[in-house]
Amino acid sequence: MKEIPRETIEKAASGDMEAFKAIYDVASSYVYTVSLKVTYNKEDAEEVTQDVFVSLYKNIGKFQFRSSFKTWLYRITLNRSINKWKQRKRHSSRNVEYEGEKHDIYQAKDEKENNKKEYNEKVVNELLKVLPPDQRSCVILRNVQGLSYKEISETLKINLNTVRTRLKRARERLIEYVKLKEKSYDLL
Repeated sequence: MKEIPRETIEKAASGDMEAFKAIYDVASSYVYTVSLKVTYNKEDAEEVTQDVFVSLYKNIGKFQFRSSFKTWLYRITLNRSINKWKQRKRHSSRNVEYEGEKHDIYQAKDEKENNKKEYNEKVVNELLKVLPPDQRSCVILRNVQGLSYKEISETLKINLNTVRTRLKRARERLIEYVKLKEKSYDLL
């Protein structure tokens, strides 16, 4: 997402709908993408995107330019996405749903899915699902968004050492998950 000029944000805060639309045009795909990486559900990501912009419309005047607008928007999106993910998880634990045939990320892809980028994205998403939301958000910020540890700390409003710990634990969890997957294939 490209940086939004301060004057556009100030105009939107004063009620200028054209300025708010400009912010929406620049940021909506960013918000959707971040939310999709956390919720793993297109409908939930769409709902979160809508919620974020309704909230943004009501609260944009509270933005105080202490951090970048992108960081502030990311934090709002992340919070809403984690809440939506938790809500979906609680709801799905109460209902038994038929999910049909599950496809393992390590199975050979059929001819329609030879696109390497698509495959890699599916693998990454499957691995991210293994992580709890706090670790997942750190991994996304570091490895997908490319933020430094300090920027992650500022974005999530957590201690720098907490960022390091969450990333370390996420790596350990992912390594353990991959090892377990490999063992399960060895048994076949």
